Amino acid sequence: MATYLGLMKFTDQGIKKVNKTTKRAKEFQEFAAKMNIKVREMYWTLGRYDVVVIAEAPDDETITRLTLGLGMLGNVTTETLRAFSAQEMNEILKGLP
Repeated sequence: MATYLGLMKFTDQGIKKVNKTTKRAKEFQEFAAKMNIKVREMYWTLGRYDVVVIAEAPDDETITRLTLGLGMLGNVTTETLRAFSAQEMNEILKGLP
């Protein structure tokens, strides 16, 4: 499974209903599980992003489907980063001078 970091910002709609953010997070985790995505961690943050998610998904297409579905709800905008472990990075680096 590949690891992904999800960076999220509340939309105007999302911040108006911020008191339901933990409930929405639980629903998000259940939706992700149905797509064979494991949400490992979820943090509410200060600064540029409001929520950070660490998840494992089978492939880029599946995580994209999840984030598009989340975006359709209108509560957050998302930016998704593919993360590589040291072991994965060592494989990528093989063959470099």
